[in-house]
Amino acid sequence: MEKELEQYFDRLWPLCRSITGDGLRESLRILSEIVPLELHEVPSGTAVLDWEIPDEWWIKAGWIETPEGKKICNFSENNLHVVNYSEGVDKTVRFEELAQHLHHYADLPGAVPYITSYYKRRWGFCISKNEFDALPREGNYKVFIDAGHKKGSLTYGEAVLKGSSDREILFSTYVCHPSMANNELSGPLATAFLYKQIAAIKNRKYTYRFVFAPETIGVIAFLSRSGMHLREKLDAGYVLTCCGDKGSFTYKRSRKSPTRADRIAEHVLQYSTKAHEIINFAVGGSDERQYCSPGYSLPVGSLMRTPYKKYPEYHTSFDNKSVLSFSALAETVNLYYDIARALELDDRYQTTVPFGEPQLGKRGLYATEGDIVKLAGETRKLLHFISHADGETWLLDAAARFGCSITEFASVVQTCREHKLIRD
Repeated sequence: MEKELEQYFDRLWPLCRSITGDGLRESLRILSEIVPLELHEVPSGTAVLDWEIPDEWWIKAGWIETPEGKKICNFSENNLHVVNYSEGVDKTVRFEELAQHLHHYADLPGAVPYITSYYKRRWGFCISKNEFDALPREGNYKVFIDAGHKKGSLTYGEAVLKGSSDREILFSTYVCHPSMANNELSGPLATAFLYKQIAAIKNRKYTYRFVFAPETIGVIAFLSRSGMHLREKLDAGYVLTCCGDKGSFTYKRSRKSPTRADRIAEHVLQYSTKAHEIINFAVGGSDERQYCSPGYSLPVGSLMRTPYKKYPEYHTSFDNKSVLSFSALAETVNLYYDIARALELDDRYQTTVPFGEPQLGKRGLYATEGDIVKLAGETRKLLHFISHADGETWLLDAAARFGCSITEFASVVQTCREHKLIRD
């Protein structure tokens, strides 16, 4: 998986993504090689909840020419150099005017910041603090950005894996940032490869919905169409972001925790032996804000590695390939898959032998003779499972009482099905 993750990363990295436009569409097209995405176009000017889809942005070039004739802030070298959604400009200015349109970070002087202006028309460039400090204060600067806005649409992608039930599990990620690694590409890549793993699950119980959308406005557009459906059908959901750095795991709970999403994720982390931290819901994060908004109150959390704003490279040119570990990214995919497996297994099972314990010997299931405490592990686990199969107790709770991972009951559940000890 690691090699294939890296290959797709290298193809997606150069594209100038935004909340609309061809860079976004091309990224979704590449991801469609892994996930059969259905693409939705929402026209500019469409009202979506309390928002409106902005005009589509396009850009071809951008640069500054210094008084000495040197080109800097060249969009063709780094697409972070132009403020995302910038207006076009072609003029000569003095340094005093130019400085009002330059953005840099004092606390990370060697990095180019990532700045957007989706809802306010302005032009601008992003530059490292070191390069800004070295600019001549005298003379004329030529500024040029070949970009603009037009009536178009916002694009988001969606894929649904049908299960035997219409109850749903959601995995959502955003596709809108230009060249950033952990804060952008790790999420879509993890989600796409997770799709491949879940698609291979035989006899899926749940229906799985995968959403690839521009952050905030894209998910708001998605919710304007599908939010009420999710409110009725969703059992658990997760936002995938910051999935690929070398840090330990962080799980951010849903707003109405403890929800099913939270309990399953925290259980899987507990028995994974991986270092992790659990944090409560708070605004200032990603699209869980939209899913957890009061009208929907969906059970959506987020499993990450180092969260946004908690690593110094965040929203700068330093969030590049060197920040990623493709083995760590693959590990995140596998942990999400473990969550899906736990969700599939968790249920309120009902025994067909509710009065007294079932006679295991006649079914060839009794491992040893003697006191129940001395029974072989699998037999004891089976009896523990049957004793909680009252049609009301979730297997997650039964596993916790037994002191082991829910996935350790997979073979017990299968055995009970084969011997018709539980109802289908």
